[in-house]
Formats: sequence, structure tokens, C-alpha cells
Amino acid sequence: MTVTLSNIQAAAERLKGQAVVTALLESPALNERLGGRVLLKPETLQRAGAFKFRGAYNRLSQLTADERRRGVVAFSSGNHAQGVALAAQLVGCPALIVMPSDSPTVKVEGTRGFGAEIRFYDRFTEDRVAIADEIAAERGCVVVPSYDDPHIIAGQGTLGLEIVEQATAAGASLDTLICCVGGGGLIAGTSTAVKALSPATAIWGVEPAGFDETRRSLASGQRETIDKDARSICDALLTPIPGELTFPINQAHLAGIVAVTDAEVAEAMRYAFSTLKLVVEPGGCVALTAALTGKIDLKGQTAAIVLSGGNVDPALFARVLAGEI
Repeated sequence: MTVTLSNIQAAAERLKGQAVVTALLESPALNERLGGRVLLKPETLQRAGAFKFRGAYNRLSQLTADERRRGVVAFSSGNHAQGVALAAQLVGCPALIVMPSDSPTVKVEGTRGFGAEIRFYDRFTEDRVAIADEIAAERGCVVVPSYDDPHIIAGQGTLGLEIVEQATAAGASLDTLICCVGGGGLIAGTSTAVKALSPATAIWGVEPAGFDETRRSLASGQRETIDKDARSICDALLTPIPGELTFPINQAHLAGIVAVTDAEVAEAMRYAFSTLKLVVEPGGCVALTAALTGKIDLKGQTAAIVLSGGNVDPALFARVLAGEI
């Protein structure tokens, strides 16, 4: 199944009254620093603290009565976990989440707080998809992937719809949109909506250094995998390989992808906190990082930047603010 503008518009109808229509913010200080007009989309203020609720609710709201009774299983380092857990609570079905054992405590607690069961695994030695499939076979529940699902992609694409509508209302015609890339679901859905409504907008992705498998995949023309020895503070974006569904969409839509280091991300998190007054998690801050470092030059442009999540572990955030990272 391909994802189209009409799929995304249908998802937006399902999400009405459930997802927050997050504001499009503008900071004079940021505009001055970057030399352009920059509009920020803070999904940090979305339900469960990240954009992931959009796709999760769009998927779960379409479960049959029998599927709801049997429940769902998902795999996630935390933001999709919380999105699925909250969506399951809202539609009335049990949820089990396969989470890395090193997931931030704030995300584990959030997932449990929405009533989900958790099964931990080692992200570097175990296969989360195989674990989820085994649980689904045992329990008869529905697997809800974190990005490689057309309903998930369409739900995330509602963010792109909102950005174009809000930018138009603000008298802005977008030259550029910058978004994080993990498995590629958010940027695939968002780019589908934006390219349909604003074809001239250049869409740029940003990945953590060492986890820039989509950047390398675009260069090689085939899906590349990460180096298993790579590490990053951007826990939300540490996917092993681009999605089968998301990669061809991103091949078609993206102007390119850049990679940012942990140190650069930490500096951007400090800027977001001190100047923008926003708490942004590492993975949620990579798009802003690319702009602040000049890796994507916004001088003279009108641009939108997605701040995809705010579920940062308090201890990590304290270290970032103290300049220890």
C-alpha cells in the first residue's frame, strides 16, 4: 500500500479531538542567528510527549473489535512505546511493548503509566522484530511497527499537513523543511503531505552520526545497516535499517540528509532550553542541530524545523545542561 495525501487527510480526521494540533512557533532570536525566517513545530507538546501518538492512534483506531480484544504488541525505545500505550488505553485494548533494556527511565515509566506491559531486550544482541513476532504468534495480537506501516506513516504525515496549513496562515511559503530520521516514518509521511501541498519545498533529513544509515542508503541506492558498535545519546533514532516502505518514499522526496554528532546535539538542546525555552530530547533536537551548525544553511530562507519529541531522561538532561556532554 502506498501512502497518499488522501490517506493522510483521512488520518487527520481520525485524530481530531485526540491529537494536539501543536503550534508553529517563531523566535526572533533564532531568526536573527540563522538569517532567515524559521518556524518551529514542537511535537514535544504532543500527547505522550512526541509525534508518535499520531501514527499509533491512526493505526489502533482502525482495529476491529476482535483485534482490540486480542491486543497489540509494538517495539520501541520509548516514544512509539508511549504513543501505542496511550492509543491502546484510549481505544480499550491491551498493549505489550518490546523495549531496549537501556531505554530512558522517563520513557519506561511513561509507557507503564499508560497501562502497557513491557518486555525488555538488548538492542545490540537481540532482534526486536523477532521478539514481537513471537509474542504476536503466542498471544494472537496485532504487531504495530514503529514506522514501517502505511497507517503509521499516514498518521505521522498529519504533522506535515499542519505545518503547511499553519505556515500559510502565517503568510509563509516554505523553502525548506528539516526533520529527524530514524526508521523514516515521520519524514516519509510529512514529506508526502508537504510535497503534495507545497511541491517546491526542499525536505532535508537529519540523523545521528554513526546511525546515518538512511543517508548512506540514499547514496548507495539500497538499504544499508548501522555499525553495531555505534553509540549515540539520540535513543529515539537508533534504528538498525531504513524501512522497506519508508525508504522508497524518502528516496523520492528528500533533497538530502546530514549527520550530527552528540556534542552538536547537546549544544542545540542547551540553546533550545536557554533561548527558545523548550525542553527537547536528543533525537527530537537533531533537525534544530543541523540548522544551528550550518550543516543545512537557512540564510535568506523560510523554513520549518520539526522538534519531534521532549521525553528526555532527567539525569541526561542535567548532564547536557551542565555541559558534560
